[in-house]
Amino acid sequence: MLYHFLYPLREQVAVFNVFRYITFRTAGAVLTALLLSLVLGPWFIRTLRRLSVGQNIREVGPRAHQIKAGTPTMGGLLILVAVVVPVFLWGNLGNHYLWLALLVTLAFGAVGFWDDFLKVRRRQSLGLTARKKILLQALVAAAAAGVLFYGLPASTRLQPVLNFPFFKELVLPLGVLYLPFAMVVLVGCSNAVNLTDGLDGLAIGATLVAAATYAVFTYVAGHARVAAYLQIPYVAGVGEVSIFCGALVGASLGFLWFNAHPAEVFMGDVGSLAIGGAIGMVAVLARQEIVLVLVGGLFVLEALSVIVQVLSFKLTGRRVLRMAPLHHHFELIGWAEPKIIVRFWILAILFALMSLSTLKLR
Repeated sequence: MLYHFLYPLREQVAVFNVFRYITFRTAGAVLTALLLSLVLGPWFIRTLRRLSVGQNIREVGPRAHQIKAGTPTMGGLLILVAVVVPVFLWGNLGNHYLWLALLVTLAFGAVGFWDDFLKVRRRQSLGLTARKKILLQALVAAAAAGVLFYGLPASTRLQPVLNFPFFKELVLPLGVLYLPFAMVVLVGCSNAVNLTDGLDGLAIGATLVAAATYAVFTYVAGHARVAAYLQIPYVAGVGEVSIFCGALVGASLGFLWFNAHPAEVFMGDVGSLAIGGAIGMVAVLARQEIVLVLVGGLFVLEALSVIVQVLSFKLTGRRVLRMAPLHHHFELIGWAEPKIIVRFWILAILFALMSLSTLKLR
């Protein structure tokens, strides 16, 4: 709204011309989201406690986690508020990509909210069944992919092709096959973040890194000259999604203030599913889907650890790890929780730096 109200006044007040710059508005979104999180956080946590919205801990998990039972959950609602408000304040609300990123995030968040609500109501760690949760996520992803490639105006409709890092001329046209591919990206990323959300601050710290990285990718993809120089796909208008990424960075930083070990609040599925869906959607919009494997490298490792563990046990009857996801394995071999968190954050940063290197190595 600030963009729509103040930028038209640039002829009368020259300083308002700064609102034309995506970098300025992205910085504004970061700071606004951070301040919102810090200001609303204490009240939000008190409200969750008053409503007895506490975390239920799985009995099969590490015993050390039992002391976390009752910690307020569904903190992802705070993250969503801290993302939505700055986007409305600083974003160009006429941009289709910005709306799509926002609506997909809220839709995945709604699935997570339903799951969290059932857990709280039943006073147990089981909410939606895995099949129902995946089905709902797939429906959201299918709707998003359909709108992106068939429902937008011709000028903003993306082509169903897959671009590869390091190979500037390698483009794979997928046609209608891009729909299931995009669904896999969105649903896979959403669940990967959900699996990573097992230690205080782990998932939100990695989210901060991934969102900051994709803020760079969306900005350069939406800048014709920079995209041409770096030889990456140019997507007119997608630079505006940098503001969404900036809001996610600020919201993550603010939430980490309360989610750092020992956590005062957990994000719950309403947060993790929404965040994963958001990162996956931004990857598709920036035409950097393959690079998502690096940007969200930590999330990928956590998801792969679960897949390998399940397959190994079903095929051989043996477990590769003491417990999956990966962070639980390190807990059970004696690593302290803060050490695991910080070292995994370091991994997330290294993955992000490797992904940014693909911008130049082509």
